Amino acid sequence: MIKKEITIKLENGLEARPVAMLVQVASQYDSTIYLETEGKRVNAKSIMGMMSLGLDAGEKIVATAEGTDEEAAIEGIDNYLSGR
Repeated sequence: MIKKEITIKLENGLEARPVAMLVQVASQYDSTIYLETEGKRVNAKSIMGMMSLGLDAGEKIVATAEGTDEEAAIEGIDNYLSGR
């Protein structure tokens, strides 16, 4: 299992379209991926769960991945949320 703190650098935070894109990024990986913030923990592959977080630019989250491609999964999530 890998954990990494990530700062959201998307200009408008995680609105509907960026959330949908994040779910697509997360769904590319076999690993189980969760994002955590302020006591909430949601599956990064769940669009409804991700929408419930209501994250804004500049906020920090902790991404957790566990599985065969966990390193690639964390890197992919980090790259997306960092605007790379």
